[in-house]
Amino acid sequence: MIVTARLLRWGLLAPWGVALALSACTSKGTEEPAPDLGTAPTPYSLVLPAKFPPAAIPADNALTEEGVALGRMLFYEPRLSRDNTMSCGSCHQQSKGFTDGRAHALGVDGTPHPRGAMSLTNVLWEPQLNWDGAATSLETQARIPIENTIELHQPLADGVRKLQATTTYPPLFKKAFGTQEISEQNVLKALAQFERTLISADSRFDRYNNGERTALSREEVQGLVLFTTHPDPNQNLRGANCFHCHGAPLFTARDFFNNGLDLSFADQGRGAVTGQSFDKGKFRAPSLRNIALTAPYMHDGRFQTLAEVLDHYSEHVERASPNIDPNMLDGTNVPFGTQLNLTATEKAQVVAFLHALTDSTFIQDKRFSDPFKP
Repeated sequence: MIVTARLLRWGLLAPWGVALALSACTSKGTEEPAPDLGTAPTPYSLVLPAKFPPAAIPADNALTEEGVALGRMLFYEPRLSRDNTMSCGSCHQQSKGFTDGRAHALGVDGTPHPRGAMSLTNVLWEPQLNWDGAATSLETQARIPIENTIELHQPLADGVRKLQATTTYPPLFKKAFGTQEISEQNVLKALAQFERTLISADSRFDRYNNGERTALSREEVQGLVLFTTHPDPNQNLRGANCFHCHGAPLFTARDFFNNGLDLSFADQGRGAVTGQSFDKGKFRAPSLRNIALTAPYMHDGRFQTLAEVLDHYSEHVERASPNIDPNMLDGTNVPFGTQLNLTATEKAQVVAFLHALTDSTFIQDKRFSDPFKP
């Protein structure tokens, strides 16, 4: 399926001349520079995996070859940080599934963030970003880490001035957006375009799911069965109960849950965004794709290994935690049990399956790598 063709068919890609006649405002309220009536950028043909759900591209930020290429450069551009030492790619490293391997992300001043850096895998399908869903589009999300005082710690306007002063970026913005005058809005648009191309769908699980039955080992298949089964000891049906929050093919429910980590919340999570008491302690369920590469785990990185994660869900769920998800309460593998109670063998099988979600093609794809490195 080609997104570009669909957008053209639906009329979401306006002819370049019409688009150029329109004016826009940045989120800061400044007028967007009028584009040149020159050559239109080339539509980007984004091929979506066959078994994935539909995806929406904003009508005012259609993907183009030039915009995606520019976004890739900006993603790895340290000028967007206060001291020119960090970029988006510092906390979202391709080899680690676009995370950074830390429990708490570190910004330019060395101050730890209260949360870990989330993976950017398949963010095209995410309606709400960050652990708490504070951003509702990739365009709005990109501003947050740039300007956050414990992340890149620089007003986006300062970054724009740095880019404008180079000989490299003005011509690239002209190719992508029709004007050499760089704006905050177009920086955010380019970053969002690149991030929407970060699609991972070529793990061994995907090959198995597409009919290649030898792609998974027997242990991994047993882990898959446990992963997708809600246990019922009355029917001798054993399961790991994972699919409620991490169902295929995206391996996330794209929603927020309290998974029984704590009885009280140092971090209010979703509740701090909505102000609703029933959202306190809820966090976005991350995609489990490439999960073997993205340790440590949970919003605060408290678990170092997948084995520790399985131990939590099996034996250590805080059932009295406020707003705990109901699926955490009625999943047990023993009669009248109060915990999931997986065996050591079952835990190992689930962990083996989770490793089968690693997409080696994705983490080595040159289209997503740092363009400033050989």
